[in-house]
Order: sequence, then structure tokens, then C-alpha cells
Amino acid sequence: MPTVDVLNINGEKVSEMELSENLFGAEINEHVVYQVVKNHLANKRVGTQSAKTRAEVRGGGAKPWRQKGTGRARQGSIRSPQWKGGGVVFAPKPRDYSYTVPKKIRRLALKSVLTDKVNEGNLVVVDDINLTEWKTREFAKMLSALKVGKKALVVTKDNSPEVVRSGRNIKNVKIAFVGTMNVYDILNANTLVLTKDAVAKAEEVYA
Repeated sequence: MPTVDVLNINGEKVSEMELSENLFGAEINEHVVYQVVKNHLANKRVGTQSAKTRAEVRGGGAKPWRQKGTGRARQGSIRSPQWKGGGVVFAPKPRDYSYTVPKKIRRLALKSVLTDKVNEGNLVVVDDINLTEWKTREFAKMLSALKVGKKALVVTKDNSPEVVRSGRNIKNVKIAFVGTMNVYDILNANTLVLTKDAVAKAEEVYA
């Protein structure tokens, strides 16, 4: 069973915590992580790309020259794809790229990335985020004391407006709570910061 140090907001060790083997010590499956990340990025696509086909481009109603006798290749419209200003062959149109991945696959991927953070030493557990002032300066000071890397994902037990307001303006820092953390954000962050309560709730929900 993996064990991590529990730190306060000043970066001082206050206790130790045993993590769930089922959630933070699972077997890492890279393929399911790939599947879930691919799904996450596909679902984020807005799919608003659009180009006109030859049927939609304005003009080109008259045949540019007669069929035979000119020595040039036969042409039926100046809006054919080979002409400048012509339509696009197989023009992209607005579409929905989203699709679903089975819940078991998503769970397995989440366990894999959480286990990877523990194995790499990139998981930081904080006793409680209780700042003297809910200001960006204080939040940045806390992250500095915790020795958080360039990119960080800070996860609390529930949605905390104070934490969100304090950390949202810090570059490369994302705030989430247990119900919204996802595989892509965890994988994209160099350091995952969890409150002690968030760890307990994550083990309750996902383990």
C-alpha cells in the first residue's frame, strides 16, 4: 500500500497517509489512457469547420469556352475544383466529433494516471488549503512552499469558490474538485496536488 507525506500549506510535513492500493497502486495500462485522452480531445472539438463545394460556390453557370476546337482542355465551369476560386473537393462540413468510452475504461485510465503520479513522486497531499487571505499572491506562495512544478493540477474535495478565485489567474495552474478531475488534466500536469479530504473522497468514489 503506497504511503505519502501530508504537508501543510507551508510545505512542512505534518503526518503520513496510506493510499488505497486499488486507486493509487493499480497496474498501469497505457492503451486505455491513450483511448481516454483521445476521447477527451475529440469531445472538446467544436466541429465548426466548413468549406464550400462546387455546388455552393457563387458563379460558374456558363461554360467558359466551347467543348472542341480551342486546343484547350474541356471545361464545364470556372467553379470546378481545379480552378482558382472553385469549390473544394470533399469539403469539410460541420460535424460532431464526440463519442463515448465505457465507464470501466475511464475508471481504469484514471487509476493508471494516479498510480503513475505516485510512482514518479509527482503527487502532493496537503492537509488543508486554509489561506490567511484568499488572494492569488497567497496561493502562489503556497505552491512555491509545496515545490510544485511548472504545471499543476490542484484538486479539492468539493467545488471551492475561494480556492478557484485565488488560483485561477496563475499561469499553468488548474483548479478542479474530485467530481471534475479527468485523465487528460492529470496527465498534462507535472504535479498533482490533492487535499487530504479530496484523497478520501476519491478513494470512496473511484476505488
